[in-house]
Amino acid sequence: MQEGRQHYNVTLAILTFAGLAYALQQTMVIPALVALQHDLGTTTTWVTWVLTVFLLVASVATPILGKLGDQYGKERLLTITLTIFLAGCIGAALAWNIWSLIAFRAVQGVGGAVFPLAFAIIRDEFPREKVGVAIGLISAVFGVGGGLGIVLSGLIVDHASWRWLFIVGSIPTAIAVVLVHRFVPESPIKTESKVDFLGATLMSLGLIALLVALTEGETWGWTSVRTLGLGAVSAAFLVAWGVAELHVDEPMVDMRMLARREVLFTNITALISGFAMFGSFVLVPNFVESIDSVVHYGFAASATRAGLYLLPSSVLLLFAGPVAGLIGRRIGSKWPLAIGLAVVAVAAGMLAFWNDRPWQVLAAMPLLGVGVGFAFASMATLITEAVRPTETGVATGMNTVMRTVGGVIGGQVGAALLSAYTVAGTGLPSVKGFEIAFAASAVAALIGAGVAVFVTPPRFRRARLVIEPQLSD
Repeated sequence: MQEGRQHYNVTLAILTFAGLAYALQQTMVIPALVALQHDLGTTTTWVTWVLTVFLLVASVATPILGKLGDQYGKERLLTITLTIFLAGCIGAALAWNIWSLIAFRAVQGVGGAVFPLAFAIIRDEFPREKVGVAIGLISAVFGVGGGLGIVLSGLIVDHASWRWLFIVGSIPTAIAVVLVHRFVPESPIKTESKVDFLGATLMSLGLIALLVALTEGETWGWTSVRTLGLGAVSAAFLVAWGVAELHVDEPMVDMRMLARREVLFTNITALISGFAMFGSFVLVPNFVESIDSVVHYGFAASATRAGLYLLPSSVLLLFAGPVAGLIGRRIGSKWPLAIGLAVVAVAAGMLAFWNDRPWQVLAAMPLLGVGVGFAFASMATLITEAVRPTETGVATGMNTVMRTVGGVIGGQVGAALLSAYTVAGTGLPSVKGFEIAFAASAVAALIGAGVAVFVTPPRFRRARLVIEPQLSD
């Protein structure tokens, strides 16, 4: 038994390390966008595509690679995913202009499949009583890596070339490739089916059109022909995807699985929580870097100091995920999900109404970390408990997509609010814009907490299904 426990712990440590390698790169470029624009001689529009294309490819690749993992082996696809991600890191470090950097960031986006593949391996390999805590830890790493990525990026941007962002990202990724290939066992649970190329294509085109419309809507205008046209194209492709998946023998994503109560409500919660969380994490560095003597708010923080404001939330997030798994094992994972989003609402509300001093902002960040940790961990556990083992990769991949789409919407709403409220004569965002944006995150998190209450944990439903036939007999 001791040997088995050691095996699970080693596997969990490697999966955690692999998840951290990806999560760091997700946010490291955010503080460096200005430096990238200057060094590569490009425009604000094109430099933002360094972040946008990463999200686009991650959203498309995540469910597809999750499905391929269900079919051909999770460990194999995880090794392939990390290898492609490593190639993107190395290429980005060597990028010679903005176009090559965008291309290599697109390659990096494939790494988004690391998390659903890791969840699927845990579901297949770990004892049932270990699954919730293990998924909680991996889920927490998603948020921890995002926060630490901004902290590390601040240090690098202030003291070295932006190329070190990707060099630093390459090192843990290369180590993760070797460790996963060498020590993570291949799961015997596979889906014997063909690849649904039609479904994958329709879903990809629909998501790409949707995310481009969302990310460019502020620049193009929300009522412009391009934005509305892409929205219509996205809707058409996604409807066609849903219809196609209902009429093929072996769909990439089973629409009936997505319609299950636990999966549907958890995905709705993921969309809402992505909106609430992304806005808060991105707005805080912008707020604290503002110069008080110019705009009458902010603390004139450097990129390094701005990243350090996120450190308390990142540290607490690491511990919150496993704790959420333990609580979920006792009372059901919907409750830590609801509690987590309620705590996020409190943190965002504090930032909206209590932001005159650095310590006030710092007081809200640990709460934000606990809330995000609870929510991320609980969503992943709810999904894995609600679906068959052969559906774990694609189901958790779709949940990640919903969270990404919510995050993009949150980022765009925040940008629109900051553009709408500016300091007279400067064009810079006013404190009112930040406060309304934080308040919007708080309201979204509260709505998400309410939706989470309606998620019925599958084990409770199974218990009722067992008891009710016995009573009828």
